[in-house]
Amino acid sequence: MASNTDKTDDSIAGYLVKRIEQIKELRCIFYELEHVETGARHIHIQNDDAENTFGVAFKTVPRDSSGVAHILEHTALCGSSRYPVRDPFFSMLKRSLNTFMNAFTSSDWTMYPFSTQTPADYYNLMGVYLDAAFFPNLDELSFLQEGHRIEIEPGGGSNAKLVYKGIVYNEMKGAMSSADQVMSRSILNALYPDTTYRFNSGGDPAVIPSLTWEQLKHFHARHYHPSNAYFYTYGNLPLKGHLEYIRNKVLDHFKKIDPGTDVPQQPRWEKPRKAVYYYSLDKNQDPSKKCQACISWLTCDVTQTYEVLALSLLGEILLGNSASPLRKTLMDSGLGSSLSDGTGFDADCRDSFFSVGLKDVRAEDAARIEAIVLEVLEKLARDGIDKDIIEAAIHQIEFHRKEVTNTPYPYGLKLLMAFYGTWLHGGDPAGILKLDTHMDRLKAALSKEPFLEKCIQKYFLENPHRILITLVPDQEFEEKDNLRVRAELEKIEKTLTDQDIQKISKHSHDLQVRQETAEDVSCLPTLGIDQIPVEVRVIKEIPAEKESSALYYDQPTSGIVYLCAASEVTRLSEDMASLVPFFCYALPKIGTDLKDYTEIARYIDRFTGGLVFSASSRTRFDETGECLPLITINSKCLARNLDRMFEIVQELISHYRFSDLGRLKTLIQEYQAGMESMIVHNGHRLAISLSSRKFSASSALNETWHGVHQLKTIQNLTKDLSDKALDRFSEKLSETGKAIFSRNNMKLSVIGERQQLSAASRWPDELIKSLPETPAKPYLVPKKNDLDAALPYDGWSTSSAVSFVALTFETVRMSHPDAPALMLISKMSKSLYLHREIREKGGAYGAISVFSPEDGIFGFASYRDPHIISTLEAFNRAMNFMSSGNYNEEDVKEGILQACSDIDKPDPPGPAARKAFYRKIISLSDDLRLRFKQNLLALNRNDIIRVSQKYLDPENIRKGIAVISGEEKLKSVNKKLLEKPLSLYRI
Repeated sequence: MASNTDKTDDSIAGYLVKRIEQIKELRCIFYELEHVETGARHIHIQNDDAENTFGVAFKTVPRDSSGVAHILEHTALCGSSRYPVRDPFFSMLKRSLNTFMNAFTSSDWTMYPFSTQTPADYYNLMGVYLDAAFFPNLDELSFLQEGHRIEIEPGGGSNAKLVYKGIVYNEMKGAMSSADQVMSRSILNALYPDTTYRFNSGGDPAVIPSLTWEQLKHFHARHYHPSNAYFYTYGNLPLKGHLEYIRNKVLDHFKKIDPGTDVPQQPRWEKPRKAVYYYSLDKNQDPSKKCQACISWLTCDVTQTYEVLALSLLGEILLGNSASPLRKTLMDSGLGSSLSDGTGFDADCRDSFFSVGLKDVRAEDAARIEAIVLEVLEKLARDGIDKDIIEAAIHQIEFHRKEVTNTPYPYGLKLLMAFYGTWLHGGDPAGILKLDTHMDRLKAALSKEPFLEKCIQKYFLENPHRILITLVPDQEFEEKDNLRVRAELEKIEKTLTDQDIQKISKHSHDLQVRQETAEDVSCLPTLGIDQIPVEVRVIKEIPAEKESSALYYDQPTSGIVYLCAASEVTRLSEDMASLVPFFCYALPKIGTDLKDYTEIARYIDRFTGGLVFSASSRTRFDETGECLPLITINSKCLARNLDRMFEIVQELISHYRFSDLGRLKTLIQEYQAGMESMIVHNGHRLAISLSSRKFSASSALNETWHGVHQLKTIQNLTKDLSDKALDRFSEKLSETGKAIFSRNNMKLSVIGERQQLSAASRWPDELIKSLPETPAKPYLVPKKNDLDAALPYDGWSTSSAVSFVALTFETVRMSHPDAPALMLISKMSKSLYLHREIREKGGAYGAISVFSPEDGIFGFASYRDPHIISTLEAFNRAMNFMSSGNYNEEDVKEGILQACSDIDKPDPPGPAARKAFYRKIISLSDDLRLRFKQNLLALNRNDIIRVSQKYLDPENIRKGIAVISGEEKLKSVNKKLLEKPLSLYRI
């Protein structure tokens, strides 16, 4: 096999091999190929990873905001030539052992990736993906279901009215209810007024209804062609088999064309500009400081790999931590609560860009924010950048490059995402992966000249392609938009002929018939139960070299050491319990007795790959089954920085200090802004937490710590941020630390290779000995009478054009014989019932059914949902459906595949050992895990019926219900038929 070769004339299976190169940093061989007959590009990364990844992507360049690329992504997955079923994508989710399956639409590309550890599964999925992308049916009903349609909503006689429906339509209504989404898309619209990026590639709900079925098919014909395709394979399966499979299934059926999808560079401006955009804000919120202001620059071509690296480094230097000069100065100004959405360097578009600003500001302060940013940049360019800050930023880039992780995507997909932008636009994808080469060049430049200071001058101070964007709240936005939609539909209604009405009614009827018709999906490939590994992955600690207070895990972590610690929260009073998450957030950011917060931030970035304190409420698997409130510490470092990492952790837990009131105020506001921004993104999870909070001490505490009630706690705190109030708060935080960090209250583990574990062996005992020894007191968990009170039946209002609906109830925990069946029921009820009723029929973006083996709580939830009452009714029908047994053994097998896909999802060595450590903390044994999986594999249809009838009776379960939606929608729901009115609250 050739290596370190820029070009070769070899060919494989009709492909010209343009390059084969060994990339030592990643321990892989990089292949770049091009199919001779069609021009299809292909990159293959060969290594020893058994989690093989595939992706096919296309340049998709919309010419309007109708969401054509996004709707096509959805519609292509609704049946194809070889697989003419209505939803092969969701069917394959339950017929495979995939570790990842999805599809993405970005500003100028659409991608269809998956990962799996099973070779047969790999080719099963590849076949379905290839047929969906290149030979989709794209029938009109699928377009109407996934994109948009008009329906006649029954109201009796003349009260009948037209309504817009569609999955993407509702998804984007939800997305554009979020200020961060509006801000991110506004930056693109403002910076790129002459290219495809000015359009909303996801689709603007005001424009989506203009897209026609014919336009969708035309867009597919031009964009989803091999001449416009970029194929990617990764892992330990041989390249030749991939190439032959793709050629036989797809490429042999096409000839080369010119798709005309090249994205030109944005013409550069001669002087800076300003722009104002608007987003929806709830009428009950004070709008006076709810603006965002950011400054954005167009920077270098994305194909200029060295320049992109330099700007990435500058982004880390300017904004990477709380001591970073631009971030610190903006936050210290007191003008806003946190950095604006979209802040940072972005190399996803044809021209990269950099943005920075503040959120929760006054509109009139936008010019001051711009002046502060320019002043900081001018000072850095003139006086130079602190060498320690540069070293810390380089360390962060190098560390995260070295570490193998599967968050948020499998590692193979993360590599593709890293170089796809430059590959798409004609750059060198291998150059992105060869970080060491470019980093060595950059370090050499830094040693000879003020290189980064010149970059600041070039890309920021002397760059006229700059815009000041102000995002302003509009409290009448939703009302005005509703009036716009109503007027638009009334106008359409006046022009409808009898033939038009018949066509609308026929589409609605045909769609309903299709959605309710049971399909024969036997044409789709599948796996058998015998292809599921029977065992579970077990990671055992190794004996310590000497008596130690820590557990040690010998893992191949490529020179990275992980520290994990857990401290039980035992001595904390109930009134202080809600402060624990903020305590964890603030602790590494506020400084100590020995260093101020800027020094600590720089130390963390220079010597670790991250240090996180977090709070979690777990439930023990021992005979007590008690709530176990924990503070966890997770840190990681390169082996050479092992001592420094432990020193930093020791300083933080032994010398914490909350007396810097100015910094404390900044952190509270920053924390609140972060929590508020998660509502629309995680509304379904928040609704589940709200609805289940009365079932156990652990679920109650998790809501207090991570749910809407945590946000309410922080909102109450920020009502009074006077020095006197902050001083009281500071004292409470210090008391919290004393209650948490105790010598007899902490367990530790160290993960790494044998030599590194030996080098770290002295540190755990030193950490423990540095803590005070304090008598343990039982944690004041929620009182039993609080839990026994009426279960939630709540509506929580926020700025959202769509709803998040949850229903939960209590079942049994993992050790109970019925628990495996409940896990399976959660998978089956989603795929066999909720998906059809809530997504396909109801038009919501999605619905989930979840079972928590740790807590024994079962729940249903919907996401970006236009409905509330009908969704709650669908949850009840889903329970009846599972009890009815209206499914077969093949459906049960598919549920088992889904469940085992989750159970067997691989983790890299470090995170896998960390999970093993935390399982030990809660007494979850490997024997119980194995028994659970074995019992799951043995389930049949009769088991599922029996357990469903036992636990899923909508008439007799004690259920909690929570809905997050707009205030008017919640009030409207209470006027209609419900068991009882929702208790209404405001977020």
